[in-house]
Amino acid sequence: MLVPDTLYAKSGHVRIAYQVVGDGPFDLVFVPGFISNLDLAWEDPVRAQVWTRLAAFSRLILFDKRGTGLSDRIGGVPTLEERMDDVRAVMDAVGSRQAGLFGASEGGAMSMLFAATYPDRTRALALYGAFSHFLSWVMPPDQLEAFLESLEKNWGTGQSLALFAPSLLSDDACKRRYARFERLSASPSSATALIRMNSEIDIRPILPSIQVPTLIVHREGDANVNVEAGRFLANQIPNAKYVELPGNDHLLWVGNTERVVDEVEEFLTGSRHTPEPDRVLATVLFTDIVGSTKRAEAIGDRAWHDLLDRHNEIVRREILHHRGREVKTTGDGFLITFDGPARSIRCSLAISEAVEDLGLQVRAGLHTGEVEMTDNDLSGIAVHIASRIAAMAQPGQVLVSSTVRDLVAGSNIRFRDEGSHRLKGLEESVRLFAAGHR
Repeated sequence: MLVPDTLYAKSGHVRIAYQVVGDGPFDLVFVPGFISNLDLAWEDPVRAQVWTRLAAFSRLILFDKRGTGLSDRIGGVPTLEERMDDVRAVMDAVGSRQAGLFGASEGGAMSMLFAATYPDRTRALALYGAFSHFLSWVMPPDQLEAFLESLEKNWGTGQSLALFAPSLLSDDACKRRYARFERLSASPSSATALIRMNSEIDIRPILPSIQVPTLIVHREGDANVNVEAGRFLANQIPNAKYVELPGNDHLLWVGNTERVVDEVEEFLTGSRHTPEPDRVLATVLFTDIVGSTKRAEAIGDRAWHDLLDRHNEIVRREILHHRGREVKTTGDGFLITFDGPARSIRCSLAISEAVEDLGLQVRAGLHTGEVEMTDNDLSGIAVHIASRIAAMAQPGQVLVSSTVRDLVAGSNIRFRDEGSHRLKGLEESVRLFAAGHR
């Protein structure tokens, strides 16, 4: 990914780093949350994809807030008004008379204040995971000092993922990447100073003054900003549109990111991105938990959902490790694609072994063939074949087609011939093999 040029705008005596991407029909300023780093963000494929999506329908303007990322480090704590002025300074620097604002988390407060103060310069307002009063919906006063002490002590270790992206906390690789992101976005002292400033945010009185079209998106289980914050904004901002999505991750880059961007795009443009499907050769993997219904009945709904969450964490960890692509969950299983059949088998075996520690068994089915891929789904005969193979697999078994077996010759993966089988919807029988370690 080619990182765009980073330039600097002057806001008072402070230099604010910014980038401009795309040449769409209107300007869109992304106002980041707690910390950011423009250059580092492009190294993350998901963030880069979000920027690319937004820049496909707008001239996207990105910046690091003062005291973070590539912008000037400062003495003292910036006020919300000073940070709002930074938005105006960046817009002036790029010649933007009017722009839509997309504010995430803490950046939402800046965006709302800007929209109320400069309605003539605000085309529309999109908010994600935002809040108007820190102490009501982010952290109560009696927990703040202990949190700040822990944050400063553990800054740069990735421990804050527990608040920002709990689904990644058990993934050591993700935790290391986030730890680096922390270190390159702010110092320990700056981070705690920023949180202390955030704790003073209370823009509740100005919400009825926001007259521009407004979209509010919030995840129902957001671990950092309580969902009631989004509901309150929707009730207080005149004619605001409110969308509540599933999930407990606060970071935009984790979870159902595409759905958030879909909502923002439709709100700002009036239509939703529907990409043409890509026809590619891929190895398709279906996984399924054996006896899930009986297990759920035996342990109860709450315990089952907790167990399912742990299962999903393991599967996603192995997908990331083996460079797969999660297409979607299927209730108690996953649909995944790989660009290498050997990695798909090794991922399947790793998942099967790892979930045994949870007292679970999975069956897995794999087939390689041409598929049509979109952002959120997968289609084609190869998908149907993989699904049928998975349904035939025994508990704990990784069952593959002869196509997959033939493509991994020399990989040191062991196969046991399971014979030829007629699969529903196919005229010819398919020879199947059970995969295992040598």
